[in-house]
Amino acid sequence: MKNYSIKDIAEIAGVSVATVSRVINDNGRFSAETRKKVLKVIEETGYKMNYSAKNLRMNKSFTIGILVPDISNYFFSDVVQQLEEILFAKGYSTIICNTSRGLEKELAYLRILEGKGVDGLIVISGAEAFEFTSSSAEKKIPYICIDREPKKKEDTVFISSNHYQGAFESAEELIQTGCQHPVIAMHNQKSTSAKERLKGFKDALKKNSITFNAKHHLLSIDIESSDFEQDLLTFLKKNPSTDGIFSINDLIALELMLRLKKHHIPVPQKIKLIGFDDTDTGKYTSPTLSSVKQNTELIANHAVESLLELINKKGALGRQIVVPVSLVLRESSNV
Repeated sequence: MKNYSIKDIAEIAGVSVATVSRVINDNGRFSAETRKKVLKVIEETGYKMNYSAKNLRMNKSFTIGILVPDISNYFFSDVVQQLEEILFAKGYSTIICNTSRGLEKELAYLRILEGKGVDGLIVISGAEAFEFTSSSAEKKIPYICIDREPKKKEDTVFISSNHYQGAFESAEELIQTGCQHPVIAMHNQKSTSAKERLKGFKDALKKNSITFNAKHHLLSIDIESSDFEQDLLTFLKKNPSTDGIFSINDLIALELMLRLKKHHIPVPQKIKLIGFDDTDTGKYTSPTLSSVKQNTELIANHAVESLLELINKKGALGRQIVVPVSLVLRESSNV
């Protein structure tokens, strides 16, 4: 089989070598038709680029590091999958690092990624504000934060779902359908997303003339704790008028649904329930789970586009991109 050069590709496609290079590197101006034509020739000829030579020439590794706190989480894994697919299509490989929500593990991964010479970094969620100071004076690694507040907003681009909107609309839905004593269920109040969801919930109550009181409207709960079920029952005993729960994520919502059923507290007849993330599992429960859907495809596209702009020294720093969410209503919030 013939080994084709970039010059051969250019001749077959009827374009210049420079144009082929721009298409391969996804850098510079060329039409969608030209891109399609060049990629078709590359596929048909089986052209393989000498990436080692390319990397040395361009001082790039064409590798992106992705830090994720919990790869088993539906939202995180969905975003990571979308990121990997988009980056792969643009000629980049990914190194996915699951930090298990541990700071030491995160710091270790950051040093590993830096040592591997990644071109950029995407940081997904986390309780603490993120900061990455490269130890190399020669190359400052650009990074993007998704749902995690950066310590220095002027150094990056912050991309987030509209968590406030999701919580506000969920609380509004509970109230408008008859709930007089809605509750927000959450496991922490440290992350950016958690703070925004709590704020949205509080503002929805305020709009509807309900004074927020943590003792009556905030169910702090840890589903991994052996006391989880008892904590729920204790809260309901102290707040017997509870008639609606907005859960900070679907995992907590599903666990609540299970325990409520166990103790013969019907959903939605006695307590209406809305989650956050719109996981696939919620479509198959009985009752099916109402939830807030995040646009992971749009989040991933914004993240890749913004990061590649920074890598190519074109993007503006200090920006925030907020992606709208949508409320998906099912049986758990409807009587």
